[in-house]
Formats: sequence, structure tokens, C-alpha cells
Amino acid sequence: MVKLATAETAAQKKATRAAFGATLAQLAQEGVPVVAVDADLTGSTTTKKLADAGFEDRLFNCGIAEQNMVDVAAGLSLAGNIAFTGSFAVFGTGRAYDQIRNTVCYSNLNVKIAPTHAGISVGPDGGSHQMLEDVSLMRGLPNMRVLVPADYAAAAAALRLAAATPGPVYVRMGRAAVPCVYEDGVQLEIGRAYVLREGTDATIVANGVEIREALVAAEALAAEGISVEVIDAFSVKPLDGETILASVAKTGCAVVAEEHSVYGGLGSAVCELLAAEHPAPVEQVAVRDRFGKSGEFDELLAYFSIDAASIVEAVKKVRARAGLC
Repeated sequence: MVKLATAETAAQKKATRAAFGATLAQLAQEGVPVVAVDADLTGSTTTKKLADAGFEDRLFNCGIAEQNMVDVAAGLSLAGNIAFTGSFAVFGTGRAYDQIRNTVCYSNLNVKIAPTHAGISVGPDGGSHQMLEDVSLMRGLPNMRVLVPADYAAAAAALRLAAATPGPVYVRMGRAAVPCVYEDGVQLEIGRAYVLREGTDATIVANGVEIREALVAAEALAAEGISVEVIDAFSVKPLDGETILASVAKTGCAVVAEEHSVYGGLGSAVCELLAAEHPAPVEQVAVRDRFGKSGEFDELLAYFSIDAASIVEAVKKVRARAGLC
């Protein structure tokens, strides 16, 4: 098992986006040929840290032109660079989808789509900016890998993995400061899921900001005598079917929690896996076919029923469906 953050460290909140520029700067200092291509948001995405570290010639600001940003990144990759794109997720995947599909993925180029400000954690920016379909869009593309880190340390690990993995990789990052889950310097693998808490009565598969909510829910359920296993499906594509199947075979049911639409994301991937390999009752904790809403992040978690309390209720519901209580 990977090492989790201590209670003291967990209380120190950091945004996953904060790992972006800092990790690119570290990689550049290590001699890795990374470049960042941004769409006029270098401060918000933190790619500006690459220039601040003395690598001004590796940061390309394309202005408010996300489609051009992806094409510039594609060209830089053909010149031997490992090209990362920045922007908000709603623009960096939605507005530039055609270029990601036909230029990057079709040709299997070494471009990393790494937007920030995904999901409802964008908060007050509201539904127009709260991208809840990005995992679905990226997961459906051939040659694309999809990573959804839970915290700052996992985001840093995801960015390093993306740099080390030839071809397209999607790394989803958020705006809000979130509690630390992993110990600093954690090393993760593409195609692996991680059991963060062992249990026998239900499986919770989650990723991103929902990992902390799942761990809080597990504590609340334990107080009621319900033992749940918590799995971080950090790698949505490829998905670690072996770890998830082994857990559900033990517990008999699953809850999937994600800060994403109920359609096409981690929940869909897990349901597809179980339908094919080990049918079992599943409940999904996700945003139900609607756009986001302006509000504070913690308020929105409860409003959209994707907080720890909602996971607790989903576990009880799926156990009842499975005839386990």
C-alpha cells in the first residue's frame, strides 16, 4: 500500500493545480525536455512557475486560443519536446476537442492535456466553467490515458508519469485547496488503483476530491459497524480491473464516487467492468445530468450530493440492494 499523509499533513490543504507549474519546473531542472503551452491563464494554471524558475523559453502563451494551443503543443512535440497544455478544463478539453482528437490522439503525439479548474471545485465561477464532462470526453479517445489525482502529491506524481509516458495523457486538476491524502513524494503508476483502507462490507471506488470524502465516509460507517474498502482509481484509463474486481468479489457491492457527471466517467468505467466480469450492485455518487452552480466548494459538494454524507447513504443503499443488511 502507498503511504498516506499523517493527520497533521492532511490538515494542510493544497490545490492540485498548484503542483502543475512547480512539477514542470522540477522536471526542467532535471533535464527533462518539457514545455508548457497555455491559453492566457499562466497565473491561474500555475504554468508561469516554469518561466519563474528560469525557463522562459519553455513557456508559450497562445492567448485566448485553446484550439491553437493544442496545435502548437503538437508541433512542439514533433520537435522532440514533451508538451503540456494548460487552461481551464472547460476550454482545454471542450473548446479544443477536435484538435485533441484529430491532431494529438489520431497521430498518437507526445502531448499532455493537463487543464486545471475542473469540476464543481471551480466554485463561484458557476456552471459555465464547472466542467463535468471532461473525463468522458478524454476517456473515449483512442490512445489517451486519463489520470484524476486526489491531492497535491498525487497531482505531482501524475504529471511526472505523464512526462515519462509516450503519447497522449490527460491529467485532471482542480482550483480548490483540498486536504492532503498522500505523503509527499508518493509514486503512482498508470493502470494501477490503490487500496487506501481495507474493508469487508462494501467497496468504495473513488478518485480526485472524492477520495477524502470517501475516507471520511468510511470513518462514519465504521462507527456504525460497517467496514468499507476504499480504492483510489487514480487511473481511470487504463482502469485497474484486477484490484476492483478482487475487492467487489470480497464485499459483494460497490459505490463509485466522482466529481463528474454520472455519465461516461469513472462510474461508467467501473459499471462496464463489473457487468462484463463480476455483476454486482453498484450505486453512483456523481452529478446527475445537470450543469454546475455558483457557490463555495464545500456547499456544492452537499448541494450536488457528492459529499461524505451522500457516500454513507449510498453504501447503505447498495448493501440493502445486495441483501447484505
